[in-house]
Amino acid sequence: MRIAIFENIMTPGGHEVEFDRILVEEFRGLGQEVEFYVPQNFQFQFDYQTPVTKLKGDAVTYTNSRGLKKLFAAARREINRQRWYSQLFDAQKNFDALIVPTSTYRYLRALNHSDLKKISVPLIFILHGINPTEAPKFLAAADKLATNKNIKPVVLTFSDNIFGERRDNIFTIYPPTYTARDLSIRNEELVIRNGNNKTLTIGFFGQYRREKNLRGLLEVYLKGNYTRKVELQVQGSTMHAEDSEDFEEIISQYSGVKGLSFLHKGLIGAEWQRAIMNVDALLMPYSSPRYRYHWGGMLFTAIGFGKPVVASNDMNPEVFKLYRVGETFESGDLNDLSRVLETFINDFDKNFPTYKRDLQMAGEDFSPTNFARRLEKIILEERNG
Repeated sequence: MRIAIFENIMTPGGHEVEFDRILVEEFRGLGQEVEFYVPQNFQFQFDYQTPVTKLKGDAVTYTNSRGLKKLFAAARREINRQRWYSQLFDAQKNFDALIVPTSTYRYLRALNHSDLKKISVPLIFILHGINPTEAPKFLAAADKLATNKNIKPVVLTFSDNIFGERRDNIFTIYPPTYTARDLSIRNEELVIRNGNNKTLTIGFFGQYRREKNLRGLLEVYLKGNYTRKVELQVQGSTMHAEDSEDFEEIISQYSGVKGLSFLHKGLIGAEWQRAIMNVDALLMPYSSPRYRYHWGGMLFTAIGFGKPVVASNDMNPEVFKLYRVGETFESGDLNDLSRVLETFINDFDKNFPTYKRDLQMAGEDFSPTNFARRLEKIILEERNG
């Protein structure tokens, strides 16, 4: 089966790049052929070793876009989206299924104004979560496409419905974990080997945004009463100038503080994977309602790498109900974060066997291979339906 991936979002790196890699490598592992269709100015951050077809119409990035510039960029993207859709419709004889890896209701809404809605092969739109405001718009757009059984929106979620709503033409599946694809390691090395005399190394990694309240975390961490040696490593990539400036201010403020280290750099591929492997646990204390509706890239990195976590209780709570992959604190409550973090560090050795067991179970349940199989099943149902 020939699977085409239409990618039009350019980012400086991170989970979007790795998500495309999961699709490419896991579908190949299932015996499928994969190729990319991208806008003419698209620049890959990773070499997927995959054929690429260029489409007319420039990709639009929202990096450093604000106000009127962001509105203008959005308008350009809508115009180009129709151009891309038209070209993909004309190219459908070259593939057996088409996947749009990162979609929103806007992609479906635009499809209603394009010939691509008449596509004769399965067309999979992957949505990485739906929030309450988006849900009515998403459902309305999906309803208008219900007559074409080849159009299949796939929502990455932990529920079998969209806020109680179900549709025959909407699929819900688990998101995949991110794994150490470039490192030569054995499965048993995906979980840490920790001893009582070892310094416990904790990482705060990923894209830095001010909403993550890093200052609050640092103050809580530095005031903690720990019964063992502990070190906090902070890594962040930034997309917007104001976030970059804020992160640099934090680095300057805490420069030289014992038990803290900083890296302001985007990490991709093996470099990113080594950084994750070299810590014992991961912190994701940021709080936002959207984390209840969109799967957490860092949480699923932690699971894929076998790293216990401390996370806000609005970070994919369904996962923590299924598996004890770490500990959670009350969202936005720095006092509770202080309590949970201190207990997590001091009782780490006692609780690690439980973390290890549940991380391995979660890692299998949410594995990239199982994710690709679930998508493949949707595609084949489309083809046979």
